[in-house]
Amino acid sequence: MRMTARGLNRSTLARQLLLRREALDAAEGVRRVVALQAQQPASPYVALWNRLAGFDPAGLDAAFTEHLVVKATMMRLTLHAVHADDHPAFREAMHPVVRASRLGGRFTASGLTAKDADALVPRLLEFADRPRTTAECEAWLGEQLGAPPKAGAWWGLRQYTPLLHAPTASPWSFGHRPSYIAPRSGAPRTAPEASAASLRTLVLRYLSGFGPASVADVAQFAMVTRARARAALAELAGGLDRLAGPEGEELFDLPGAPRPDGAEPAPPRLMAMWDSVLLAYADRGRVLPEAYRRTVIRANGDVLPTLLVDGYVAGVWRPVAGGVEATAFHSLPDDAWEGLAAEARSLVGFLADREPEVYRRYGHWWSRLPDATVRLLPGS
Repeated sequence: MRMTARGLNRSTLARQLLLRREALDAAEGVRRVVALQAQQPASPYVALWNRLAGFDPAGLDAAFTEHLVVKATMMRLTLHAVHADDHPAFREAMHPVVRASRLGGRFTASGLTAKDADALVPRLLEFADRPRTTAECEAWLGEQLGAPPKAGAWWGLRQYTPLLHAPTASPWSFGHRPSYIAPRSGAPRTAPEASAASLRTLVLRYLSGFGPASVADVAQFAMVTRARARAALAELAGGLDRLAGPEGEELFDLPGAPRPDGAEPAPPRLMAMWDSVLLAYADRGRVLPEAYRRTVIRANGDVLPTLLVDGYVAGVWRPVAGGVEATAFHSLPDDAWEGLAAEARSLVGFLADREPEVYRRYGHWWSRLPDATVRLLPGS
């Protein structure tokens, strides 16, 4: 079977609950979409608002508090919110990457070694049996070392240790000053064979939420080498469908997974900052046209909140007095503007009791946008 570019787009939207909102609770919604980018505290909430019918943010508050959904450094070494059942395997799959990237020069410049980190991890997890602030953790580390830790020591150790972010503050459960807590599932396995087995689990979950996908896509999502991604897919190959992509590239998918033919309409959406559908592939053109990539994904890694029209990024948005300011990078038909206006009214109501000017701290990017069509979509 050969997939068209539009068919790949619609397959992604179907898996990501973006063709129609589904009536699911927050934890099950997170399980279905596999992983939500969570660098910005509001974004998992806005992401679920886009995907779930009648989404109540209190449901995600409760899921975080009850550890049904957890937030931690995982894929691509960035913060993600995932279902608690997925976290152990995801973290085990990422272990070699985390170890190599966080126990290198910046960490060893503090005078510590990777062997020191391995000795400290179980003690830190024991200390983090309840939420601990950064100051508490740094003081604890100083006690363990017999001297205040040097620059780089806590930076490397906190990310190498499989700590979760503990809910700390309204309006979005987490603030910009994190606290840490040990996972209830205990420390992940670190043996190479455990990491390889867990990577296979991660690949299956990735395909369920983002497939069909190539070796390069898997490597991009997990930030593992293509050799590791290829080996995992080879081990799983007997249970996967093999497809051809638009350019003839080999794609893998779960048997029976939804693959719309591309004809199904895709409703407009106001996507969260760092939404996973923009970042989960080596070829981000599946949802984000190449012409707009550098405008949406800024040089420092900020990924702006986007307009999704007919399944593809068509511009960006931000809350302003009176509603939502929508900036379209190309001409949009009247029915698209009408759909975006309806979404804006709903989003303004959703944000009203939490953070009406969400993402305000990123507003400086709007002075650097190219010439485009700008409309105020009223909030009521």
